[in-house]
Amino acid sequence: VLAEKQKKGRGQRGKKWISYKGNLFISIFFSLEKINLTLKQLTKTNTKLIIKLISQYYKKKIKLKLPNDILINKKKICGILQETIQKNDNKYLIVGIGLNLIKSPKIKEYPTTNLYDLTDSKVSVDKISRELKNIYITFLKSQKVI
Repeated sequence: VLAEKQKKGRGQRGKKWISYKGNLFISIFFSLEKINLTLKQLTKTNTKLIIKLISQYYKKKIKLKLPNDILINKKKICGILQETIQKNDNKYLIVGIGLNLIKSPKIKEYPTTNLYDLTDSKVSVDKISRELKNIYITFLKSQKVI
């Protein structure tokens, strides 16, 4: 599910998520039925998949701040939230991703950044969401971060 803007986006522990049009706000969901990883392993895997996506545009060091933030130069560029839901006998994982592509929120508690400021290149939401989809399709087929 892709959104241009979130009116009620949330971060970890129910914190408000600030969203600007032109950034990526996407939720990816899939069945856990054939996934051979624990939720803890999936948390790490989801972060690696997003770092893989960002590293296609930014070639320098990208760090994980546990449990669910991605930082560049000690500034937050991405937040990830994951939840499980049960529907009938099936369990699903929802991975919510907020990635600052062109604009960063001003937040007192911590500095933020965006891909445009780091690379001087605008990346469209459509392009990056297609790339993210392909990364997840590859992962779900192999259950490996390639």
